[in-house]
Amino acid sequence: MSTSDQQSPEPEPSEPEKSSQAAESSESVKSTESVKSSGSSESVKSSDSVKSSGSSESVKSSDSAKPSKPAYNDRAYRSPGGIVGGVLLLAIAGWLGVDAIVTGHGRTPWLALATLLCLVPLVIAFSVRPAVFANDDRLRVRNPFRVIVLPWGTIASLRSGYTNEVIDESGTKYQLWSVPVSLRARKKAHRRQARVDDGRTPARMDLSGQTSLETGPVRAPSDQIMDDLRKLYEARAKAADSQGEPSVRWSWEIMAPAIAGAVLLVVLLAVG
Repeated sequence: MSTSDQQSPEPEPSEPEKSSQAAESSESVKSTESVKSSGSSESVKSSDSVKSSGSSESVKSSDSAKPSKPAYNDRAYRSPGGIVGGVLLLAIAGWLGVDAIVTGHGRTPWLALATLLCLVPLVIAFSVRPAVFANDDRLRVRNPFRVIVLPWGTIASLRSGYTNEVIDESGTKYQLWSVPVSLRARKKAHRRQARVDDGRTPARMDLSGQTSLETGPVRAPSDQIMDDLRKLYEARAKAADSQGEPSVRWSWEIMAPAIAGAVLLVVLLAVG
């Protein structure tokens, strides 16, 4: 007969082993999740880098496709005295013409309107409009009724006398209305040059009244402009970008209203 202490004891469940297995499984799950997250983040980063590089390359290619801006600007030469005189004439004509239109009777308003229509474009054409524009490729002359474009390679000479003129290779002369010759300014420059030669005055003075390092003959403003144009012409006459054909265009935006005003004025005076 067997006793209770001779019976073999029943094996107890091993709980630590289960817990270790659970820990190992949880660690493996975490490792896989970390690998997935790192892989996804790396893929996102790589895709973002590809997108950014692609966009930057497209921006660079679009920038390179755009036409390059010119590296220079037109140098404009105008007559300050002509502009001031033209503005004063326009102010006087506008004041008298508007007063005649508002307060006049009979044919007076119509005569005033026709006179303004004819006179205002002419004043603008001969005072405010004239200008000379020069850059590295061509000379553009805007005269009262014409616009002349002359590449430097088509110019034969720039001449100064009683008027300043540009002459093309065919011998055609174009007057520079915006660079008028002032005999009074020339005489003043000659007198100052004589004082410089005698040593009585310095050749150049800066804004503070000190002697400047620049030396050279004293020139009238219009003659100095012509000297600058000649230097630019001599430097760019044989350049490839300075070749072409001269072009002359009539300024109908000035001529058309002036002609219309003149015709209206003649009709009103003829009708009586």
